[in-house]
Amino acid sequence: MGILSGNSKDEPLHDGEVFGAWSYMISNNGLLSIYQAFINHAGDKELKSMLEEAVRTMKDENQSIGELLKENGIALPPALPDRPVASAEEIPVGARFMDPEISAVISVNAAQGLVACSLVMGQAIREDIALMFGQFHASKALFGAKLLRLNKEKAWLVPPPLHYAPTVAK
Repeated sequence: MGILSGNSKDEPLHDGEVFGAWSYMISNNGLLSIYQAFINHAGDKELKSMLEEAVRTMKDENQSIGELLKENGIALPPALPDRPVASAEEIPVGARFMDPEISAVISVNAAQGLVACSLVMGQAIREDIALMFGQFHASKALFGAKLLRLNKEKAWLVPPPLHYAPTVAK
């Protein structure tokens, strides 16, 4: 039997799997810092809760990816220290990110995360990596759906131009 015929955890990683996992983790590291700052700026309780959920999820993802990379002798990407907790009232209004801005940024990040997970899943030849990123993908899809609902309820959603098909006379 060949090298790729046993337990997938015993198989070597290929360069695409390494780069995909490492890139995903370093992206999470940057987003963690940004989201922690957004928590300090957010005024809406539901938005703050969504940000806290995203931070917990990214830390869990990083834990899983970190274990995978370490087991395979790959150095982890750098991470920023956690941000201190502050109150939105302490931040001057003109310097503060507003809730619709925060929501728009995390909405775009959720969509980008889906694409990143799909890329790693598609490149993976190790089943454990494909499954790990499949779980991340499912979690991001659920998060994105909850965020879409929040954006609609708060009237923060900025839809693209709507297209209506012309009526054809018969």
